[in-house]
Formats: sequence, structure tokens, C-alpha cells
Amino acid sequence: MSSNLHNFKPHVAPEKQMKEFTLRAVLVGIALGVVFGAGNAFLGLKVGMTVSASIPAAVVSMALFRAFFRGGTILENNIVQTVASTGESLAAGVIFTIPAMFLLGYNPSIFMIFWLTLLGGVLGVLFMIPLRRYLIVQEHGKLPYPEGTACAEILKAGEEGGAKAWLVVGGGALGGAYKLLMSGFHLWKDVPEWTLRFYQRAIVNLEATPVLLGVGFIIGPRIAAVMLAGGALGWWVIIPMIKMFAAGSLITVYPGAVPIAQMDSWDIWSKYVRYIGAGAVAFGGLVGLVKSGPVIFRSFKLGFSEITKGFSHRKAISRTADDLPMSWVIFGSAATILLLWMTPGLGINLMAVGLVVLLGFFFVSVASLTVGLVGSSSNPVSGMTITALLITCLLFVFMGWTEKIHMIAAMTVGAVICIAICIAGDTSQDLKTGYLLGATPKFQQLAEILAILVPAAAMGGVLYLLHSTYGIGGKELSAPQATLMAMVVKGVMSNTLPWTLIILGMMIGAVVELMGIGSLPFAIGLYLPVSLSAPIMVGGLVSLFVSKMSGSRQQEAGDRQKAKQETMDRGILMASGLVAGDALMGIAIAILAATGWVKIGGEPIFGSGVGLTVFMGVAIVLGAAALKKARK
Repeated sequence: MSSNLHNFKPHVAPEKQMKEFTLRAVLVGIALGVVFGAGNAFLGLKVGMTVSASIPAAVVSMALFRAFFRGGTILENNIVQTVASTGESLAAGVIFTIPAMFLLGYNPSIFMIFWLTLLGGVLGVLFMIPLRRYLIVQEHGKLPYPEGTACAEILKAGEEGGAKAWLVVGGGALGGAYKLLMSGFHLWKDVPEWTLRFYQRAIVNLEATPVLLGVGFIIGPRIAAVMLAGGALGWWVIIPMIKMFAAGSLITVYPGAVPIAQMDSWDIWSKYVRYIGAGAVAFGGLVGLVKSGPVIFRSFKLGFSEITKGFSHRKAISRTADDLPMSWVIFGSAATILLLWMTPGLGINLMAVGLVVLLGFFFVSVASLTVGLVGSSSNPVSGMTITALLITCLLFVFMGWTEKIHMIAAMTVGAVICIAICIAGDTSQDLKTGYLLGATPKFQQLAEILAILVPAAAMGGVLYLLHSTYGIGGKELSAPQATLMAMVVKGVMSNTLPWTLIILGMMIGAVVELMGIGSLPFAIGLYLPVSLSAPIMVGGLVSLFVSKMSGSRQQEAGDRQKAKQETMDRGILMASGLVAGDALMGIAIAILAATGWVKIGGEPIFGSGVGLTVFMGVAIVLGAAALKKARK
């Protein structure tokens, strides 16, 4: 184990007993989870993305506990955010996949949506439990888990008060005000964009939001640079090359519906580059799973020994290392899979059940590793789900199962896996927060499972309400991910999917891995729009600048290292505040949009120049706040 692991001390010592898994914490978390889930369901169907709820939940829980409960502890607040963030994660998994069933001509009942959501969510938590010892504990210091780290810093700052709390509050106020002015009042463009006319009209853009700036500062310059490299390859190499070779041609290449010469950069990315990115993500995820395989094997071996030798030795386990017993994981997973198999009307056979188990565990592992590298905001959930659908549909075609019922069965497998992926990513961030705070893992894991019930029950009603009001797949609710999922299923079943693009992505991932660079963050950058990688890189550069400027050259090495660490800690607090403020205001705007008070995607008053200037101003404030004390 690394020295980082040996030297690590959680905020609450393992031997200290403190209120944690309480009824009031669970109930407050469930109430917040329903609100966040409903708001994110609308936002995701509208614009194809959701807002992470862990940090907003942590902030709101601290306010509620101070207002209504006396004696609330930091570990209770941690349980609140653990439970509340589940609603947002479930919403993401549902809206990315279940609407595809509507588009395929099958309208699942509200109960069926609840059932699939519940089973997928439980699998996501159970499959994640054996990974905690490797991803959260052993890889501490290597995997930053930006949202989980930010959430822990916010909870600690709220408990300690003083200057640390003011850094978080100041960052939150700045991030929230920025988000409100940009996305609520539409004062400036949220994605400043310029077209390079001399270079095949390639696009240079960035999503100028504080949340991505804060994530970039937390994960640091190296991972941010690898992500940007993937985005640069897609947007500034592959897309211009496709345009150049297709110039003047009137040939239509599937999955495009018009000639490439008539497409802009966004069309080419959507129709071609995303498939390349999906192949790269699948390869990067496989490599990551192979690397973590030995520890996962040891976790299962230990779990089986618990079952065969009894549980008396668990009494010696430290409170902060106490996961749910492996027997719960194994028997719980088996029961969940059995219930899925027995559900009538979905066409789930033994092969489909096996795919849920194998692909589910694989992509849960990939998602848990991915959010540790680049955060939940950049987790390519749809790319992983598309890969799972590709494998499922291929096997179905091989067996000769190409009827509509088989399409629904494949989409059911994809939905359960997608929900499991989303919940696993959220669970990973929550467990990282708990690890830093000194929480009891088994209480968080129980809280995650309990938290699935109520939001899962609400999702079906929310979907049907939105479908009857706006029409899923229409102009108001385009459901971009679900539309893509439906297209993949139809494409494979009719043998019209562009396999060359997917294999090309896998080859790119292999080349990157051979160069000694982690292929997964590169693949994520390739799959996502470069507009997401660019602001993360800005945050990484601010982190690098702050790190280089902190500490005086005249100081002793030890003092200089201490000053550097203090400066970086202040930066992380400020960055955490930016993430929290942006996310909180994003949730508020989503709720206001759902009630008709705010319009999503309105025309901005000012253009790209003002948007970039304001964004860079926030970046300067972040760096200055981190360095302020060091420059006294």
C-alpha cells in the first residue's frame, strides 16, 4: 500500500462513536432525493444531461439540520447527502433508457418502470460494494473522486466554521450567482464557441460553467490534459479530416441521414465520432477492470470465507472498514436477478439474465473507476450503456432473435445496466466522502439501498406526466440519449450499425494504452464534446499555477511543502463551493423550468466573448482565493 494510505487519518476517528444512520437523516434525504430526481428527469429529457445532487444535498442538509434539529452530526449530514443524491442518479439512468422503449413502440406501465428502476438500483449498490476496498481505500491519493472530495470538504468546513467555511460560502455564492445569470436570465452564452473557417470550419468551444472549472481544479492538470487530448483528437483531427475527405461528395454514410458535406461539426460528432468514442470507452473500461481484477478477486475471496467460516472475525474489523457482509452482496444480487427473470412481459430469458450479471458488474466497475478519475459530471454513462446494448443485441442476432419483443428485451437489459451504472457512480462518490469523513461504509450502503425505493416509485409517474404534457422524443423533450439507444437497438437488429467506427475507437484506446497513458480518461474526452473537456482543463491549469506559486523559495523544504498543501486545500474549498453553488442553482432552475417559471435554452443577451471573459474572471478569482493567505 502507498504511503498516502498509511498516513491517512479520517476526519472522525474509527474508534469514535457518533450519531450517523438515524431515521431523521434518512427521511430528510429521501425527501430531497424525490425533489432532485423529478427536477433532473425534466432537465435530462430536455437537454440530455443531469446535475449532480451530492453536493447540493450536503449543503441543504446542513441548513435543515441547523434550522430544525439540534445536535446533528457531520456523519448524519453525510447520510442525508448519500440518500438524497440517489434520486438524481436514478433519474439519469431512467431517462437515458426507459424513453427508448416508448420510441420502440412499447409503453411500460408505471409499475414496470418502478420495478426496473428498483432492481437496477439495488444491483448498482451491491455490485459496487466489493470494489470499495480497491477504488476508495487502496487507490486513495491516486483517484481524486472530485465530487466526493468536494462534498467532504464542504461538510468539514460547515462543521468547523471560520475561514474555511467562508471559502466554501464565497465559492457557492459566486457559482450560484454565475449559474443564475447565465442559465436563468440568459445574460451570456453558456457555451462560447468559435468556428475556424480556414480549418474545415472546425469548432473551438467550452462549456463555461463553474462546476466544470471546480472539477478541473480538484482532479488536477494531468487527468484534465489527457481528457482534453481525447477531445482534441475527436474535434480538431477526426472531424476536420472527415470533412476534408467528404468535401463535394453527395454520398450518405450511415448512421448519417444526409451527405457528410451537408453536416456541421456537431452532426459529424453525433453520427460518427460518438461511436468511435464509445469503442474507446469500452476498451479503456476493460483495461481498468483487468488492472483492478486482483483486488476484486481478493474481496470476493474474503467474502466467501465469511460465508464458509462464519462472521465472528468481523468483530475485529474497524468501524470505518466495515462493509455490508459479502453474503448480502451475493444472495442479494442473486435474488434481484431472479426477480428480473421472473418478471412477465419483458421477454427476459436465461441469456439476458446472464448478460445483466456479466455486463452489469463490468460496467459498474468501469463507472466506479471513471467517476474516481474525472467525476460524475464527465461520466460517459450513455457510452457504456450503448456498448452493453451492442453486445446484447449482437448475441440476440446470433441467436436469431430480431423481433420487436427481443428489441424490448435488449432495451430492458440496457435499462437495468444503465441504472446500475448511474447508482454505482453515485455510490462511489458517496463512499469516498464517507471515507474522508470517517463514516461507517455499511451504513452508507444500507442508506443507498433504502434510498432507491421512493424515487424509484416516483419515476414512472414523472415520466408519464412529462410524456403526456410535452411528448417524449418531440421538440420539447427530445430525449437525446434515449433516441440514440433506440437507434442502436434498431441498427444492430437490422444489421446497419457502423462497426468499423466502434472498432476504430477500440484501436485508438489500445494505441494510447501502449504509450503508457491511461486510456479511459482519454476515451472519455474522445466520447464527450470537447466543450466539456476544455473548462476542466482550465481548472487544471489554475490548479497547476496555484501549486507552482505557493510557498516561498526562501522557506525550508518542509515549510514550503506545508504552505503548498495549505494553499491547495484553500483552492479545493473554493472549488468545492463553486461546484456546490452551480449544482444547487442548477437544481433550482430545473425545478423552475418544470413548473414553467424559467425557460431552458433561451437566447442569450451577450455572445461568446462576454461568456468567455466572465468565465476566465471566475478562474482568476479561484486562483486568487487559493493564494491570498500565502501572499500575506
